[in-house]
Amino acid sequence: MSPQSIALLITAIAVLAALGCIWGAMRCERRWRLVHDLPTSKTTGVFIGLVELAGKAQAAQPLTSPLAELACVYHRWSVDEHWSRTVVERYTDSKGTSCTRVRHDSGWTTVASGGDQMAFILRDDAGEVQVVPEGADVTPLSTMDQQCTTDDPMYYGKGPAEAVGNSDHRRRFTESAIPIDTPLYVIGQARERTDVVAAEIARDPLAPLFVISARGEAGVSSRFYWSALGLELLGLIVAAGAPFIIGSVLQREPPARFLPASLSLAGYLACWGVGWMWMVYNGLVELRQRVRQAWSNIDVQLKRRFDLLPNLVAIVERLRDHERDTQTELALMRSQLMVTPPGLPGPDPRACAGAVIALAERYPTLTSDVGFQSLMRSLRDTEDRIALARAYYNDIAADWNIRLERIPDCVIARMARMTRQEPMAANGFERGAIEVRV
Repeated sequence: MSPQSIALLITAIAVLAALGCIWGAMRCERRWRLVHDLPTSKTTGVFIGLVELAGKAQAAQPLTSPLAELACVYHRWSVDEHWSRTVVERYTDSKGTSCTRVRHDSGWTTVASGGDQMAFILRDDAGEVQVVPEGADVTPLSTMDQQCTTDDPMYYGKGPAEAVGNSDHRRRFTESAIPIDTPLYVIGQARERTDVVAAEIARDPLAPLFVISARGEAGVSSRFYWSALGLELLGLIVAAGAPFIIGSVLQREPPARFLPASLSLAGYLACWGVGWMWMVYNGLVELRQRVRQAWSNIDVQLKRRFDLLPNLVAIVERLRDHERDTQTELALMRSQLMVTPPGLPGPDPRACAGAVIALAERYPTLTSDVGFQSLMRSLRDTEDRIALARAYYNDIAADWNIRLERIPDCVIARMARMTRQEPMAANGFERGAIEVRV
């Protein structure tokens, strides 16, 4: 190839690499902002949509990790065997002389691996919700990283009997898992379960993020932040270094290479600026939509209270009236029995038998107390849901307002004419509370 063709190829590769770094950096920074923008919800207050949760992993019938033998909901493991060999090579040097050299090679070969996962329960102080980890970006804990030789029972107890070629008879056992009761940080799409009336967190192809991490919110946030920064610096190096490489291929003088490098850096920074504005604007639009969704969730819970509680109260009132009528009829029968004892003149007490049997068939048990307890639980659960919806709205509205005032995001927000969202005040959200009288 001619120097000009090589220079053109290097230019094309450099442009694609720089644009790829910008795209990857914007993607990581968008996720980093998303982690910061989402308030942490309680499991009881999970609504359909993108949510952030924190709790502990639970399962009725957990898995058992094969190496550490821990009860867990997720595990990945591998067994690697070390090998080494000496290779004798023959080659011809620049003078045409036949030479011999010895090379020592070594490395690790995976001889066994596997893993498993299961749907589990994420429990916090307010309740629990099911999480389906399939398709998630899972960051587990390291539960084993150990090396041993054939003298250790683990060598053959946890690994295969066959050895690789040129084996040193040294194996490395590594395992990562999410044991039961591990604190987890979860971001994902909430949807309705198919088996019961409840929400679950599962993979959604349209969701921007599905993360299950045992390292907490800070660990997830720092991973995205440093990934974005590293990609931006890599793109900067590519943009600055490509002109010097091209100048060397074309055999240009060093001073003549600085102008192309400066233009390349200017072009890279311009593309980065456009990408950053696009990322910030889209992030603000998504955050505004989540604020609106949080407000609509409050209306949904208020509508639920308006529809549910009157019907529950009516049912409990009917149970109460039925039990009262039953007790009244039984009291009249007892009073009749006391007035006319058996064997004495007067009305026959056995005449009450038909009425007593009819009452027993109609009301085998008296359960109004259970109805009252169910009503109290429904009242408490309904008010808790409304309170969680209001708290979530205030949290995400506060994040929205902070974003509108933070430099340099405020510049994009003013250009797009985005406005603040006032939080809910105590005198502003009273909407027809249901009065319960039973």
